[in-house]
Amino acid sequence: MKPVYRISLDAMGGDHGISVVVPAAIRALHDFPDLHLVLVGDEALLHTSLSAQSTYDNSRISVRHTTQIVAMDEEPAQALKRKKDSSLRVAIDLVKSGEVDACVSAGNTGALMATAKFVLKTLPGISRPAIMSALPSLNGHTHVLDLGANIDCSADQLLQFGLMGAAAVEAVEDKPSPSIGVLNVGSEAMKGSAVVKEAGRLLQNSSVNYIGFVEGNDIFAGNVDVVVCD
Repeated sequence: MKPVYRISLDAMGGDHGISVVVPAAIRALHDFPDLHLVLVGDEALLHTSLSAQSTYDNSRISVRHTTQIVAMDEEPAQALKRKKDSSLRVAIDLVKSGEVDACVSAGNTGALMATAKFVLKTLPGISRPAIMSALPSLNGHTHVLDLGANIDCSADQLLQFGLMGAAAVEAVEDKPSPSIGVLNVGSEAMKGSAVVKEAGRLLQNSSVNYIGFVEGNDIFAGNVDVVVCD
């Protein structure tokens, strides 16, 4: 019997909220038969939107009512302090309680990162979360992080991004020892800022498959599996 993956969705977050999240949720149910979704947001609005959708398995989707919404331009600290019953916060709380396995939100990125770090904490040795995405390349795709969760990073934090990126690709792509590169203005060892050079040194001495500095074109050429940047 296949495992059931339980995902909470911040149904009120993002530029379009329910109008996008609910149809996407129904499509996901059709595409992934081992998925169970929890829509988090205004119960009345969600049931109205669900009733307008095409046929779906309602035993695999549920609604968790919340009374608040985190606006896209809201300060993360204020959202964390004042919006404890927001769809974003409750969706993350469900991960903390073990009711779901993961949370998905298209909402306020700063609030999402701040709330997730506060509620879920980070793994030992990891000081900051990072956003990773797969960018298209000639060989398929290249994973890049961080893409917006942090503004100013230390060399040690770039090392942490490399470790997280390697672990994620190994798990998701089932690819042992993925290659890791640090984005720089050139591939030569003498180039780059002091932070970038130190990050390269730390990765070189770590357990990951570090191949050195890479440039922007390497992302799309598919010359590396994971690219670390600030």
